[in-house]
Amino acid sequence: MLLNYFKMQNEAGTDEAGRGCLAGPVTAAAVILPKDFRNEVLNDSKQLSEHKRNELKPIIEADSTSFAVAHVYPSEIDKINILNASFLAMHRSLEQLGTMPEHIIVDGNRFNRYKEIPHTCIIKGDSKYLSIAAASVLAKTFRDAYMEKIHEEYPMYNWKKNKGYPTKEHRAAIQKYGVTPYHRKSFQLLAPTLTLEL
Repeated sequence: MLLNYFKMQNEAGTDEAGRGCLAGPVTAAAVILPKDFRNEVLNDSKQLSEHKRNELKPIIEADSTSFAVAHVYPSEIDKINILNASFLAMHRSLEQLGTMPEHIIVDGNRFNRYKEIPHTCIIKGDSKYLSIAAASVLAKTFRDAYMEKIHEEYPMYNWKKNKGYPTKEHRAAIQKYGVTPYHRKSFQLLAPTLTLEL
């Protein structure tokens, strides 16, 4: 069973989604959960089906003390690199919380300090702590919804299905149709044997 708090009750968990994608934003969420929050289904978003994630999203939104989600778009990713963009997305989500946390727990092993709030990085934190798992679900569901929306604009890339990840189908579409404003130009958009005019 996932744990509710790491150190203290007023604690925000944060996580991101979309870091390895070729298109679309990197999206982060921050979530503060009440001390009595329990959910037997909630886990790392990668361990859950799309159906389960979509079921959990309104529960997290309704039951959390505070939550926020933020995108960092490809133009910024290309300027500051994906690692810094991931940190920026997490900072922006923390900034939007209605309650200022006393402590932040972060999925992964690296983080840029946010204000003067102490933080702890936890490897596989999204499968250990409820607030990080909740953040992972919100980041994933909000990002997926965004990718499904822009799919309507560029259906040939099938973002509705691949969500911008580097599938063979996605790379083949880039080779055939070129890049869009939603693609990350600093990423290797094609396999090493192929070239693309940017």
